[in-house]
Amino acid sequence: MNDQGELIVELVFGSTQWRRISDLQDLVEKAARAAFETVAGLADRAGNSGAREVVINLSDDRTIAELNRKFRGRDKPTNVLSFPFEDAFGPLLSEPLPLGDIILALETIEREATEQGLDRSHHIAHLVIHGMLHLYGYDHLTDSEAEEMEALEETILARLNIPSPWRAA
Repeated sequence: MNDQGELIVELVFGSTQWRRISDLQDLVEKAARAAFETVAGLADRAGNSGAREVVINLSDDRTIAELNRKFRGRDKPTNVLSFPFEDAFGPLLSEPLPLGDIILALETIEREATEQGLDRSHHIAHLVIHGMLHLYGYDHLTDSEAEEMEALEETILARLNIPSPWRAA
């Protein structure tokens, strides 16, 4: 816990294939918390501090492709999607306030890790961090946004002793 509150991480196993990865819960929770602790000191989208909750759905290509098609108009799977919580109730909500949902697709993540020569656990942690930053309003639609987001991702990954995916080892 930090001075901004705590983060509650709820894992949902949308695909049982994720269960074959050892120490998955610890990996995902550490990555989410590192992102939360780094970004929580900055003003979040709602301007609030305090306890937060994120739901991380460990899913598959089929499910994430459907979501990608429905919400982004892209007819293919992707590695991670983030859905920030839209606060329609404002101060009526009690803590913890939901940040949103992150959905990860195992097949795409494993394929990317293999193709790019990345450690699978490091890639999963990176994508959890990437998803968390999206929940806090960060994006990468422009070059300057992408540079800012990548720099923040590198900072958070370094807190976890994970090398940058963009720099040679």
